[in-house]
Amino acid sequence: MKYEKPAKTLEEQADLLLSRGLVADKDTLVATLAQVNYYRLSTYLYTYRDGSDAFVPDTRLDRVLRLYEFDHALRMLLLDAIEGVEILVRTQLAYHFALRYGPFDWARPEPFPNFSTLHDDFGRWQTKLQEQTRRSRDQKSNEDTVTHFFRKYGDSHDRLPIWMLVEIMDFGSTLSFFRGVETSIRKDVSRSLNQPEELVLSWLLSLNTVRNRCAHHARLWNWQLGIPVKLPNRRKYPEWVVPGLSNRYIGAILYICSWVSDRLVTKDRWREKARNTLLEYSDLDLSRIGMPPGWEGDRIWTLERE
Repeated sequence: MKYEKPAKTLEEQADLLLSRGLVADKDTLVATLAQVNYYRLSTYLYTYRDGSDAFVPDTRLDRVLRLYEFDHALRMLLLDAIEGVEILVRTQLAYHFALRYGPFDWARPEPFPNFSTLHDDFGRWQTKLQEQTRRSRDQKSNEDTVTHFFRKYGDSHDRLPIWMLVEIMDFGSTLSFFRGVETSIRKDVSRSLNQPEELVLSWLLSLNTVRNRCAHHARLWNWQLGIPVKLPNRRKYPEWVVPGLSNRYIGAILYICSWVSDRLVTKDRWREKARNTLLEYSDLDLSRIGMPPGWEGDRIWTLERE
């Protein structure tokens, strides 16, 4: 089917939303649409539909914008927590790898038996690292430590030591490092999060997806993870006995970040900040992000764990 919808002026977009039952001052709505793309705003209006294109009675613009504001607050919270996890993991990877293999053996395939050979995952990872190094050496990036290293040691080395390399890795490269490296190092790294390596891998996969959505300002409200995230063993960790917690929604990621925040330097107040944000917006239907009923009483959300 050919897509033949014509472009509409801001006024026409506003008229369409008003005709579907959105309660709003037209001038305010036009001003909003000038800053928030019609289809971006529509994704937040989706849960207000009555089963057709029309909205349920009393669907107000101010209510939708409050939801939009909450979604922004969620993205900022999660970017903050994910930063801490990412830095911890790449620090641990560099530390354990360097002790076992030295600073430069990351360019050899032997320490990375868990990479798939079918799609040359190791080769693609190396290409990405070379590009990240090249960009960091570029004058526009002004990465002082990188340019200093090559200025001083470039006559003998064409690659960075691993403890410098991880500082220019993006999350995707860090995730690839964790996936590909030998299992004993993955286990060493996972101990810093007090979880088995297969569960930490699941966390990193999900956190990478969520981070990318946050970085591109994508909606978290009423959104599901493509692959469910694994949750800790409830017998070993009784605080994870949370009836109604789905492992497909952002709520599970918030629980993980709250649990991990105790183990992250500079993030020890994250749980308190996240809890206060969720309480501030408790008038919204938080089940749409997967927060179970009575979440605020769960041990993971208490400021001082029992």
